Amino acid sequence: KATSFLKASGNLIHRFIVLLVRMVMKFIFGATGKSMPPIKDLTLLESATSLAKKIRTGKIKSVDVVQSFIDRINEVNPLLNCVVDQRFEDALKDAAAADKLIESGQYTENELEKLKPFLGIPITTKDCIGAKGLLNTAGIVARRNVRAEEDSDVMYRMREAGAIPLAITNTSECCMWWESYNKNHGKSCNPYDTNRTVGGSSGGEGCLLSSGGSPFGIGSDIGGSIRMPAFFNGIFGHKPSKFIVSLKGHYPIPKDYELKSFLGIGPMSRYATDLRPMLKILAGENAPKLRLDEPVDISRVRIFYQHDDGGSHLVTPVDPEIKAAMDKVANHFQTTLKAKVQKVRFDKLRKSAPIWFANMKAKDAPGFDQEITGYTGKINPPFELLKWLIGFSDHTLIGILTALFENIGVQYGDPKQKHLVEQRDKLLDEIQNLLGDDGVLIYPTHPTP
Repeated sequence: KATSFLKASGNLIHRFIVLLVRMVMKFIFGATGKSMPPIKDLTLLESATSLAKKIRTGKIKSVDVVQSFIDRINEVNPLLNCVVDQRFEDALKDAAAADKLIESGQYTENELEKLKPFLGIPITTKDCIGAKGLLNTAGIVARRNVRAEEDSDVMYRMREAGAIPLAITNTSECCMWWESYNKNHGKSCNPYDTNRTVGGSSGGEGCLLSSGGSPFGIGSDIGGSIRMPAFFNGIFGHKPSKFIVSLKGHYPIPKDYELKSFLGIGPMSRYATDLRPMLKILAGENAPKLRLDEPVDISRVRIFYQHDDGGSHLVTPVDPEIKAAMDKVANHFQTTLKAKVQKVRFDKLRKSAPIWFANMKAKDAPGFDQEITGYTGKINPPFELLKWLIGFSDHTLIGILTALFENIGVQYGDPKQKHLVEQRDKLLDEIQNLLGDDGVLIYPTHPTP
């Protein structure tokens, strides 16, 4: 009875808090915000793969494609604030060079498809992945004027494949939050409703892709930074397995090997068809490990799904719409594709948040209170919070609170931290033992749509 009472009380408190927050936000910002202008240029509605083929075959010009996306960025960015730097003039020059190469007849269409599969296609990336000459601030005030001296490995590989860097997109401070807001560039707004979030930290990228301002882009993810923006903006994103894609040229990069293994760089796109060819390029010499060109018989794939982690008194439950969508997907795999489908429950997922935070601890690794200064110093979180309250801080509220909770929370080597790491290992074993080499687990990205 006591447990039931506590659960009921917790649910009531949570509902009251949610209702209060929604009322306050609606009062401040209004019931709904603005939405992006409709797309009129049909070029913007095609996949990168489709556009690349049309450019190779001479049906369209790269210059025209690049100009279409430039025009769209100029149209939506004043509303959405997702692009923080650009190289429009240089991109048009690169596009003209691509057109000239095709017209020269130096390579056949098949040779171009193999050597430069994305020749003439504009590409964008977030403000923490180096693109030579463009901003590389990671949303950190101390890096406000820092520009990449060279391409990151992933941007270099995409250039080699013919892609043309076009713009840099917004991120959260130090790429460590699921809203894309920082003191350098402000907040990015969702293209479907500017009162809604774009997610983070690859939120500016997800926003731009969703609004039709770029055909595809590159994101990074250490705790959902590709997955949540893809979800919130209605696009596709993929975080590859650890160390498949080079991290060179990403800022920041964890100093500790274990922490570094959690960070992944991966593709983001409006169309799923672009993910595989893009990942093959990003992975470079590691691409064969992924066996991306091998055919897959879906009927022989085992599909597992879990609606939620069991819930908690003060945590938003998974929305019925999301559960219904998952059931629809599971049913499609089972009835149409003849795959084996099973609903499962990993109880340890209820501790996924504390497990993740415990795994962000490493021996002798610099703390977040140093990272958000660009390693130029170290903030005092309580004092910085006071500065924020009177409008004198260079940091976001969530950045300060993250540093504060990191300092007062579980520390590396503590018994609790060791226990949570052990729980991680056990959960990993449970999932791997169930999935084997022919299983897929479907799990919600976020509790609310």
